[in-house]
Amino acid sequence: MAGIVRLGHGQDFPPTSEALDYPNGLLAAGGDLSPERLLAAYRRGIFPWYEAPQPVLWWTPDPRSVLFVDELHIARSLRKTLRRGGLQLAVDQRFEKVMQACAEPRDGVEGTWIGADMLRAYTQLHYLGIAHSIEVLDHDGALVGGLYGISLGRVFFGESMFSRIPSASRIALVALAYILRRGGGVLIDCQVESAHMNTMGARTISRLDFEKTLAHTIDATLNPATWALPATCGDLLP
Repeated sequence: MAGIVRLGHGQDFPPTSEALDYPNGLLAAGGDLSPERLLAAYRRGIFPWYEAPQPVLWWTPDPRSVLFVDELHIARSLRKTLRRGGLQLAVDQRFEKVMQACAEPRDGVEGTWIGADMLRAYTQLHYLGIAHSIEVLDHDGALVGGLYGISLGRVFFGESMFSRIPSASRIALVALAYILRRGGGVLIDCQVESAHMNTMGARTISRLDFEKTLAHTIDATLNPATWALPATCGDLLP
């Protein structure tokens, strides 16, 4: 981790222009996961990603993967799934369980970056009304998919999503876009490009353009009543 700032207690982040090219976007190490530190980070487009026992690593990749709410793409097959309406929706009812599900090993990969410290930190932000979860439930009420992240201004900073049945995470994303569109949200931060998000309409923009977008949207306020969904996924479509 040579060449990056090691944060001391109360020390501010360096300019994002000092982030490394390789690994892409690594800006600083150390500090803590207090609400104050996390909010200061997200307001500048910086997020933590690390695996214990490493120190906290802070990132701001360039380019940045984003999904503008009005550019959400819902494939024909997903529209059919939504119209069947067989899955239920909820908001902020099982935040910790969503995080725990996102932390489960996938495709035989051991370990996770969502450790106990991350779970505590984001759950605290959830209790403060800043972190939110979208939950997808089957007809018995079992959690089968979802996502979580941070809502600041008119931007939602997506952290992770999961599916236990096909398309459940995509349905959660459609539900999130539904909420943001109603409340005046404009952007979902996807952090790093992925084929999964690209199929939903995500694209990359430069770090500078991302930061310019944040500057115009981060101080806006979404009505707390925005965080509500119809009972079933069939009502997400017009």
